Amino acid sequence: MEISSFLFPNQEDYPSPNFFSFFQDFDFPATTDTTAAPIAAEPLPKKRRVDDFDFDLEQVVEQGSLKSVEDILNKFLGFDKEEDKTELKLDWSSQEQFANQSVFDFSNQQSGLIMNEKVKPMAGTNNKRSRQNSAEFISTSEEESQPQQQRRLWVKDRSKAWWEQCNSPDFPEEEFKKAFRMTRATFDMICEELESVVTKKDTMLRQAIPVRQRVAVCIWRLATGEPLREVSKRFGLGISTCHKLVLEVCTAIKGVLMPKFVQWPNDDYKMNEIKHEFQMLSGMPNVGGSIYTTHVPIIAPKVSVAAYFNKRHTERNQKTSYSVTVQGVVDPKGVFTDVCIGWPGSMSDDKVLEKSALYQRANKGQLKDTWVVGNSGYPLMDWVLAPYTRQNLTWTQHAFNEKVGEVQKVAKEAFMRMKARWSCLRKRTEVKLQDLPVVLGACCVLHNICEMRGEQLNPELRFDLFDDEMVPENIVRSMNAVQARDQIAHQLLHQNHAGTNFL
Repeated sequence: MEISSFLFPNQEDYPSPNFFSFFQDFDFPATTDTTAAPIAAEPLPKKRRVDDFDFDLEQVVEQGSLKSVEDILNKFLGFDKEEDKTELKLDWSSQEQFANQSVFDFSNQQSGLIMNEKVKPMAGTNNKRSRQNSAEFISTSEEESQPQQQRRLWVKDRSKAWWEQCNSPDFPEEEFKKAFRMTRATFDMICEELESVVTKKDTMLRQAIPVRQRVAVCIWRLATGEPLREVSKRFGLGISTCHKLVLEVCTAIKGVLMPKFVQWPNDDYKMNEIKHEFQMLSGMPNVGGSIYTTHVPIIAPKVSVAAYFNKRHTERNQKTSYSVTVQGVVDPKGVFTDVCIGWPGSMSDDKVLEKSALYQRANKGQLKDTWVVGNSGYPLMDWVLAPYTRQNLTWTQHAFNEKVGEVQKVAKEAFMRMKARWSCLRKRTEVKLQDLPVVLGACCVLHNICEMRGEQLNPELRFDLFDDEMVPENIVRSMNAVQARDQIAHQLLHQNHAGTNFL
């Protein structure tokens, strides 16, 4: 509807034609000037503003046209019938006040009509945006109506009583060592070494976990092998947070502490010291280390299941077993000097050895005049000394095998202490296969730290370590090594180093 398209009778008396163009069907009272010539109707301008309406309401009232205004309003508002008029209980005694109010309401209605005419075509094409704006307005109004509240930190309140008790200076040393497998002094040293790597900054939402608590979560998890939900209860942290902390601290231990505490003795002084200690132990010359391979049980992986299937453990335990290997070389004190971690449990000891960095080091000639003593699962090579495995051994060969066993016992005892301290190595771990080498490497580093600092193992934690030995297909890979082994066996017998345990 074009609002400005109506004609009206007298342009001069009603200078605001847009207002009265609605009421062309009604009779307006005659003006006082009857001699005025009629003015020809002219087309009205289109869509004039409501603010342009200008007429003298007092003049209309003085001229007695208030009744006409009442009729106009009643007809416009739909009160044509008598019952409708009676329902509209208005006080017409105050005519001037009513007239002013009516004109004001009518002006608002007219402006509303004009606005609606403009908005209607757009409303159908933008309903979604309108609903969004309405929802935003309602939510904003609700927020403004509610009192301002301080924003809460999204951190669940958990009890940290156990950890706070352990971290207290009054906590007994024996209890601390029982929980973390080390004394408080060793624990403090590890925290100091890792502080620059594992420290986190506070954020606007929460405070960072202290370094001591981060390290404690990792060490307690490795020491007990308890599930993550138990770690969460002990330290008052979320399960996913505990899992993340274990991996972060293990990665820091492997990256920061492993180069310091797991080193192959490259200089002659350290190597000669190791050779001397082994010779004092067994009488065998030029022994630079004792090598051993153990298996760590795992949950059946989703890929390459057959590669991690441990046939020997399955047959012995009558239970399907999957594992990864940890191969290490130790010195006379049981400290690891070389480790090879993470190869599938189906691989034999000699295959794992071929994959190790020690094997590459030996091929480069870095193990010249040095023996690494292994059990029957290793082949005899120029730098690997293995026992005799054939039947009907001579007295000399039996004596040699006995001394090899004494050297092997050092490595086996070291692996036993490592698995006893870090019980997670004896349980099927929940760690993903790709993250497992980092965790196993951290256990080797922590073992070395405890051994170097003289941390004694609790006798209650000791157990009998057993790993199946599978004789390799090619047991002899160097004829020079065969001659060297026979010579060492004769020297042991003639120097009265051979025992009589084999008799």
